[in-house]
Amino acid sequence: MARIICAGLGPGDPDLISVRADRALRGASQIAYFRKAGRRGQARSIVEGMLAPGVTEYAMEYPVTTELPFDSPEYIGALARFYDAWADRLASLPGEVVVLCEGDPFFYGSFMHLYARLKDRVEVSVIPGITGMAGCWHATGQPITWGDDVLSVLMGTLPEPDLVAHMQRADALAVMKTGRNLPKIRRALESAGRLSEAWLVERGTMPGQRIAPLAEVDTADCPYFAVVLVHGHGRRPEIAE
Repeated sequence: MARIICAGLGPGDPDLISVRADRALRGASQIAYFRKAGRRGQARSIVEGMLAPGVTEYAMEYPVTTELPFDSPEYIGALARFYDAWADRLASLPGEVVVLCEGDPFFYGSFMHLYARLKDRVEVSVIPGITGMAGCWHATGQPITWGDDVLSVLMGTLPEPDLVAHMQRADALAVMKTGRNLPKIRRALESAGRLSEAWLVERGTMPGQRIAPLAEVDTADCPYFAVVLVHGHGRRPEIAE
């Protein structure tokens, strides 16, 4: 029976992997990771050069990504079958399997869906990772929250009116799942009166990182690994002269 370890890999820079995750990766004889069909996969790219020779790899290729609406019965059904099948396969493997996960596994990570299916069947442990959004706000060189600031983490897939309502209430914002949702996110920020404060961080901590005011960005071309941030400006001690 398998023992599953999920290693959170952090925001993309291999130097930001925890010591515990690094140890698990370097000692692994079997690894599994998610990827889009035909791609290498971001998680696999992060650990390049860290794995032992001869490690057995299991590439878990999503059956669908953006081809169908995420809330359609077809999309939901395809992913449910995908997670069911991989949970069965991982549970049947002998020995220890290290599953790679970008960011933190329990923060919108795909591994959560496997965890829900495996936790009562086999031994599962999860190694936390630095979230992608944390890597991005550090890349801006500005604190994301001060004092009593309220931080809201939003999904760009939300309906535009819901985005506007949350944006108006929060002091600081991190908006994930941007990509093709970026034009909607920009409109919502403008309606909420927050566009002038917003930053787009693409590929934060990774090669090709770009940081720019959202108001100055062409929203038609946004990579998958991108986060929109609005920094808080809350309570803080005055700086002595």
